[in-house]
Amino acid sequence: MNQPIDESNATDRTWPPLVECWTQAVKHAAENAHQLQRASHPNADPKTHRRQWFDLWGQATESYLRSSDFLKLLKRHIDTLIAAKLAGDFDPADARAKGKTLSDDVRALSMSFGQLFPETKALPNRIHTGDACAATPDAPGNASKWATSFEVVYEETPLKLLHFKPRHARFAEPVLICFALVNRPYILDLKANRSVVRRLLDRGFDVYVIDWGSPDESDSALRLEDYVCSMLNNAVDFVCQRSRTPRLSLLGYCMGGTMSTLYAALHPERIGNLILMAAPIEFDGEDGLLNLWARPETFDVDGLIDAFGNCPGEFLQFVFQLMKPVQNFAEKQLSFMENANDAEFLDDFTTIERWSSDTIPIAGETFRDFVSMLYQEDRLVNNQMVLAGETIRLAAITCPILLLVAQRDHLVPPESTLAIKERVSSQDVTSLSIEAGHIGLAVGSQAQRNLWPLAAEWIASHSTKR
Repeated sequence: MNQPIDESNATDRTWPPLVECWTQAVKHAAENAHQLQRASHPNADPKTHRRQWFDLWGQATESYLRSSDFLKLLKRHIDTLIAAKLAGDFDPADARAKGKTLSDDVRALSMSFGQLFPETKALPNRIHTGDACAATPDAPGNASKWATSFEVVYEETPLKLLHFKPRHARFAEPVLICFALVNRPYILDLKANRSVVRRLLDRGFDVYVIDWGSPDESDSALRLEDYVCSMLNNAVDFVCQRSRTPRLSLLGYCMGGTMSTLYAALHPERIGNLILMAAPIEFDGEDGLLNLWARPETFDVDGLIDAFGNCPGEFLQFVFQLMKPVQNFAEKQLSFMENANDAEFLDDFTTIERWSSDTIPIAGETFRDFVSMLYQEDRLVNNQMVLAGETIRLAAITCPILLLVAQRDHLVPPESTLAIKERVSSQDVTSLSIEAGHIGLAVGSQAQRNLWPLAAEWIASHSTKR
């Protein structure tokens, strides 16, 4: 059993050790970055100077996040959280009332950056914490959060299937989008000019999006095979029957791409095209911090799920924020200040912040399956993954495949997605890459201007015209 930090009140002492150690490490990294930057560019333009310093600071901070010292600290932090929950000392409602939630952890980390970069102290707290961008109560299908109108055509608790209808449908096969179980899918239709859904509709595709919903305590027993072999399978059947076509184009984003790959390997006859956006396929590499942090010697996934039931959305947001701390806690805030008079920038900024703060939990057993079987054991590429009694073999996939990757993706390194190439039987595998991050692959201006017209055209060239 995990042991808590030796303090009188584990709940009160879960967070400070991480924040205190973190602050010292960040301060040291910032000092080193300043020294290196001054030595290399003594007469640089102020903005260039700052950019170079941010880059160096980010590199130095990431080195710490990969160090054995940090991995030990992270393990201690998570184990204490688990122990407090098991001991009954951690009640989410009580912790929230006392200001002891993981959101406060993020706030404390943000403040540590503010101490080193005073300009960010002038920013409203909402930019640091996402408080003003907190999720609003669910409307049917989160309708108010989508830029494009849709109808809910199928429901299977907690799933809703959303249909976006083009003005002129040009292809027999629709596009079904399988989003990740993390966060909400409306990032794919955030604004009219930053919408993957709109780009596909403009090309004449019928578009369906799976909104997996937000699992509650009663959903904690749902396993990965329930999502892939049951719910995703039912959604595919429904869309094919409704469209009167034997197959469709399946587009999966991030974790949804992994799930789409699992499904395509089990039901190759149902998938006309497989499009993977930043989808983790190979999990053995060390380029991504998640791969390093999720190792069994650091992350006790069984302990977390046994204690909490579902994986808390706050925990996931905390981890994602921590992966790019310089960008999330300093650079982004400064950018906000510099563009405070740019209405379009502010609208984009607050819209994306609202989405990133709209966190949801992951069904506990599904999270356990995904972390243990993939991040910790890398079963998919080794033909050792079994769902509902069937072994997943990537060689069973024969359809055309389009791989979309972002070169600056800190969540899913491009190599993880591209690893599928040598393991499938598909003769037609195309990859498109842009200089962007994980979210920029969907909403970035470069992605909307350059990537998605090409991606939509690829799908069109591999679809049946009506």
